Amino acid sequence: MRLRKPLVNFTILLLALAGALRPVWAQFETRESAVGARPSEALAAGDFNRDGKLDLAEADINLQIFLGNGDGTFQSPSNYLTGTGALYVAASDFNHDGKLDLAVADLNGLYILLGNGDGTFQTPVLYATACIPLFIYPGNFNADKNLDLLVNYSSGNCPYVSVFLGNGDGTFQQTPINSTPTMEPAAVGVGDFNRDGKLDIAVAQQFGTLSQVEIMLGNGRGTFSGGQIYTVGSFPTAVTTADFRNNGKLDLAVTTLYGGTTILLGNGDGTFTQGGNLATPAGVWLLSADFNGDGKPDLAVTEQSFPAGVNVLLGNGDGTFQAPTFYLAGTEANFVSSGDFNGDHKTDLLVTDYGPGDVVVLLNTGVASFSPTTAINFPFQLVGASSPAQTVTLTNTATKLLSISSFKAAAPFSQSNNCGKKLAAGAKCEIKIAFKPQNTNTVAGTVTIMDSASSKPQVIDVTGTGTVVKLAPLKLAFGDQTVGTKSSPQAISVTNEGSTPLNFTQIYIGGTNWQDFTQTNNCPTSLKSGSACTVTVTFDPTHTGARNALVGFNDNGGASPQTVILTGTGD
Repeated sequence: MRLRKPLVNFTILLLALAGALRPVWAQFETRESAVGARPSEALAAGDFNRDGKLDLAEADINLQIFLGNGDGTFQSPSNYLTGTGALYVAASDFNHDGKLDLAVADLNGLYILLGNGDGTFQTPVLYATACIPLFIYPGNFNADKNLDLLVNYSSGNCPYVSVFLGNGDGTFQQTPINSTPTMEPAAVGVGDFNRDGKLDIAVAQQFGTLSQVEIMLGNGRGTFSGGQIYTVGSFPTAVTTADFRNNGKLDLAVTTLYGGTTILLGNGDGTFTQGGNLATPAGVWLLSADFNGDGKPDLAVTEQSFPAGVNVLLGNGDGTFQAPTFYLAGTEANFVSSGDFNGDHKTDLLVTDYGPGDVVVLLNTGVASFSPTTAINFPFQLVGASSPAQTVTLTNTATKLLSISSFKAAAPFSQSNNCGKKLAAGAKCEIKIAFKPQNTNTVAGTVTIMDSASSKPQVIDVTGTGTVVKLAPLKLAFGDQTVGTKSSPQAISVTNEGSTPLNFTQIYIGGTNWQDFTQTNNCPTSLKSGSACTVTVTFDPTHTGARNALVGFNDNGGASPQTVILTGTGD
């Protein structure tokens, strides 16, 4: 929920999940920032400069490196592979020097960038590929103690997976070893499924109406043989491996665009049995991690759009999962990764927002959870006047007392609360936040709460914009009106509270049922300082039921468009 001006172009969301005690539910807190300039494909987290703080490598046409500040924010990026078309990035130590290196899937092929250990990287080395590589999976596929690279492609001209064998010095053999599954790979998961010490792969496939995962067992020489095939939901997009039952046998989770997330439970011999199917619509990517500190693997699954965000499913430790909790994350959620980005020893999440190019960071702050889960926003507020308060509910989801040491609001925002110094297990309290703008700028602020839920503060993000346009009232309720008849008019007073002329470019009816309302006005193109005009609205419903719209004002008075809500019911 935190919103502050970041050091780089990141959308930042705050995740309130459990610490050592399992919560009733987990929660994300929304933070937002400026929109990016490039589509964001994927990212890799790692400590590239060895300062104990996680950094980011982001593939977004360029390859961008963001050094972490250790508090969930990041420094301005450095750029590599500028404009080459980076699609995917993976971080590992390819030359055994203790410094993280990068492998990048790019429109030109496969790039390797050796790390210097200070957050910079050496000149990229290109390895040619027969088709455009989509994903890269580091692993020791030929049992020589050197990391290799498994690659799958974007084109049907390369219906196989390739292994580029590593030489142990950061270079790779130029000619890959190819293994061909039954159908073209859509996504791949890696793990030792038959416990023979050799890495195997689970290859998700889509062909016509067939949606399946094929298990291909590794022979320890970089190739794989075909194995059992299992049905999954329609159009699989990603595979992750984890021991969901803590029995020493790897299981699979396969997310799909149209069929939720399928769980396949491993038998330990390279075969699987069908587990449950989880309700995660429009799944794009997923990962498994322990978000609530109970030692049981959980899942995070991105949902690309309508709406965009991430589903978090807490694991029960027996191969089943609790119902997903969905959290908004940008406008076109794509890739998800994890790590501890603020140094509180709890697993956080990151989600790439493909369209604007933002990265969504979800910080795990323990058992203090907030409602609503989105940033508090005052879209327009008269300059010099205090807004009505908006309420945030704080809940202690732990089984023990939550100690609260302080609340602090950053001007021009203020807060009051009834939380006290201690909040009992399961108890709630209210934080009321108000905004008093001093000018027509858009400002971002925070309400910071220090408590025992985490070594880091909980932060409620707040934004607001001042305006000199005074509207009264802010809502018109027309009540019941017979379909096909017109209501009595209601008026909106519009006053220029500024010191300069207020220039209107448009006064309009908008919103869901805009066709059911009409407006007329006597507002001039330029309204003098201190002057007022009137907008008159009537309601003429075209259908029965609740009808909703708004009057919008496009102008130079700050916070444009200012709006007045319109409601009515068609009889």
